[in-house]
Amino acid sequence: MALGKVLARGASSVALLGLLTGTAAADNALKLTELSPNGADACFGRVYDAAHLKAHPKQKVARIFFYYGHDPVSRPNEEPAGSSDSSYNAFVTTTVRGGKAPEWAGGWCNHQSEDSKSGPIHCGMDCDRTLASLKVDDKGRLILSDLQPDIYLDAGSEEELGSAEFDRQALGKEDDNFRLDPMPAATCKAEFARIDPIDPALGPPLRERLKPDQAFCYGRDYDASHLASHPDQLTQSIRVFRGPVELASFASGGDAANWPDGADIAVTVTTRQKSAKVTQTYSCQGEADQWRCAASSKMSDFSCDIAQKEIFLKRGANGTMMLANPNSSLAIVDLCSKAADGKTKSDDKVYRLQPMPQSACAP
Repeated sequence: MALGKVLARGASSVALLGLLTGTAAADNALKLTELSPNGADACFGRVYDAAHLKAHPKQKVARIFFYYGHDPVSRPNEEPAGSSDSSYNAFVTTTVRGGKAPEWAGGWCNHQSEDSKSGPIHCGMDCDRTLASLKVDDKGRLILSDLQPDIYLDAGSEEELGSAEFDRQALGKEDDNFRLDPMPAATCKAEFARIDPIDPALGPPLRERLKPDQAFCYGRDYDASHLASHPDQLTQSIRVFRGPVELASFASGGDAANWPDGADIAVTVTTRQKSAKVTQTYSCQGEADQWRCAASSKMSDFSCDIAQKEIFLKRGANGTMMLANPNSSLAIVDLCSKAADGKTKSDDKVYRLQPMPQSACAP
């Protein structure tokens, strides 16, 4: 295939959002009037010049921004709309000297008092960790303190990594007590957008492009020239589709509000050795920026549990669809055979599929 690596199972930023507990209730959002007097998203930041950094050699952070408001990090993804909201209300992003992109962490902030309306402002993270402490001075600047050196590392990472490696990855000894200027919300959004820039060629997520009640067909036929240059590739032709059977299945038992969870798809493969098409059904769910689709026994009986046989669908550039087959989960070989155990050993790992007329996916 044209791509040399298997699609990842999900963005780390989205995984981090999924770690929230009930402590981070959504009704805590935007209640700190010191940060946001009118309830709007608030941004504070600072970019340090060369003179400051030279005078503070133990400070690694060259750029820092604090955002109090609605999630500026997550991108439109494949998870159902109802599950994609975040309970975080505070976001910190920093770029260290010489860093090409920022890192970020999210949490929630509240007053440390019984009435939650007065006293110091503490910002927590998942796993009962501290994000920062906050205070606004008489000039409206945000004083950000108690920023932990391991804010971007796992809990207990110092013991796991060792002192030298921990010091290399952690923030510096002077990366604390930042005095940040108020800035337009758009400035923070632009800074967070640097973390994972959106490729405009990718377009909207698959769950928006592919409707619950509409059929689709994607595929690719590999010519002799391509197959000659990829001798380990077994796939000669491949189709991914939803037709009348899959549409009827979702209409009878699916929940459009949670689309694409529960969506059935069919994948038809023709290999070099066998001219006959083999079709396998998969049941999908949205996960981060892809559809995670588990093999289903709806089409026929199997001698093994094929639920662990998974493929992944992801939007490609310019209207294409990417299909990842990292663990021999396509019906190129018998899914219950020893040949289907473990990772895909041939070139049949990643496919770039083009939209096709529905007639091209007819059984």
